[in-house]
Amino acid sequence: MQSLGARRVYHQSDGAAAPTLPLYRSPPPVEVRLEDFEAFAVDRLRVLKAISDGLSRGKKPEEMDKLVRELWRAHMKHPNPSANKDVISHFVLRLVYCRTEDLRKWFLSMETTLFRYRFKDQSVEAQRALMADFDLPCKAVNTAEFESVKDKLSQVARSIGQPLQTVDTIFYKVPFEEVPELVASRKVYIHQGNAYVAMNQVVSLVVTQFRSFLSKALILTNRKWTSSIKEQEKDRLTPIVEVLSTSYLGPDYSQIIWLRVLSLSVWRHLYEKLKEDHHLKHGGRMQLGLFLKGVGLKLDDALAFWRAEFSQKVGAERFEKEYAYNIRHSYGREGKRTDYTPFSCQKVISSTPGVGDHHGCPFRHFSEENLRAALGRMGVANRGMDDIIDKVRNRHYQVACTLTFEAVHGSTCDAGINHPNQYFIDSQKILLSKNQPTM
Repeated sequence: MQSLGARRVYHQSDGAAAPTLPLYRSPPPVEVRLEDFEAFAVDRLRVLKAISDGLSRGKKPEEMDKLVRELWRAHMKHPNPSANKDVISHFVLRLVYCRTEDLRKWFLSMETTLFRYRFKDQSVEAQRALMADFDLPCKAVNTAEFESVKDKLSQVARSIGQPLQTVDTIFYKVPFEEVPELVASRKVYIHQGNAYVAMNQVVSLVVTQFRSFLSKALILTNRKWTSSIKEQEKDRLTPIVEVLSTSYLGPDYSQIIWLRVLSLSVWRHLYEKLKEDHHLKHGGRMQLGLFLKGVGLKLDDALAFWRAEFSQKVGAERFEKEYAYNIRHSYGREGKRTDYTPFSCQKVISSTPGVGDHHGCPFRHFSEENLRAALGRMGVANRGMDDIIDKVRNRHYQVACTLTFEAVHGSTCDAGINHPNQYFIDSQKILLSKNQPTM
C-alpha cells in the first residue's frame, strides 16, 4: 500500500459551486493498492497520448473538445468517486514524467491541454471558484469602467468574430503579461498595461497559471525522486515508474491477417528483424512501411504499429520526435505532401543495403546459406529450394520469388510475381479461400 500524502481542501462560500476539476496542489492522504497505482496511471496515459495524437493530426478546437470529453468518459470515470482516480493518476504520472527534461515538457504540454478543455467544460460558477483558488492577479471590471471602454471592446469582438459585448458580460482586468496567448492573437483590448479579458476568455489566464505551477512542481518532484524516492522504492514503485513512460498502450496487431500473410512472404526477414531489434534503419522502414501502406494499413494504425516496436528500444518520446514525422511524411501528411507508393520489385532488387541494413530483395542480397535458411523457415522443401537457388544463381530473382510463392502456397502463379504487393494480394486470396467453410 502506498500513501500519496496530504490533500488540499477547497474552501467554498455558501451556495458556490464546488469545482470538479482539481488543481493537483497536493496528493490525497490515502492508501493506494499497487494494482491501482499502475492501472490509474495507464488509463490517464491513454488520455494524454490520445490528446497528443489529436494535436499532431491538427484537430480543430471543437474536435479536441469533443475528443477530450469522450476520452475522459471512456478511461477516467470510476464507479467509486471516492477512489480519487483523477488526482492519484496525475501524481503517479508526475513521478513518471519528472525524470528528464523531454519527459517533463511532454507531460506539461499534455496535462495543460487536458486542463484547458476540462476547465472550459465547467460551469461558470465552478470556473469562478477555480479562479479564486488560484488567487489570480485580476480585478472585475465595474459597470462605469465597462461603459468607458465598451466601444474598444466591441471593436475587438468584431475583429475576432465574437458577439458584441453587453453590460451583462463579465470582464476582468489583468496585467497583459499574464495572458500572452490572447495578446499574441490580438483577442483582447489593452489599456495602460492591462488586458480586458471576457469571462469566456478566462481559460487562457487560468491555464497560464496552471502551467506555471505544474512546471515548478515537476522540478521539485524530480529532486525528490532522485534524492530519495527512487532508491527507497527500488523494489516496488521504481520499476513501474520507469517502464510507464515507454509503455505501448495501443491495440495488439499481432493477429491481423496482413501479419499472417507477411509471415509467408519475402518480407518476413524485415518483420523478424523489427521484432528482434525493435528498430530498422531508414531503408528498412521505408520498404516495409510503404509495403504495409500498400496493403491497406491506415496512417493511425501505421503509427501505432511502429510505435509499439520502436518504443521498446528508444522510448515513446524519442519515437514521436525522431520517427513519427517520417511515417506521416510517407503518407503524404508532411513536407511536400507527396503520397509515396510501395517499392516495385525492380526498385527493391536494385537497392544497395549497407552494413546493418535489412532491406532489399532476399533473392538478390542474401548469401546462399542465409537464403536457404530463410526458405526453410517458410516451409519450402529441399527439391523446391534447389530450383529456387538455381534461378538465383542465374540472376532470375523474380522467377525465384514466383517459385517460392508456389512452394509456400501449394498453388500456381501463372502471371509471375512482379510486385511485392501483388505477392500479398495473391497470398491473401489463397489464405481467405482456405478459411472459407465448405458446403
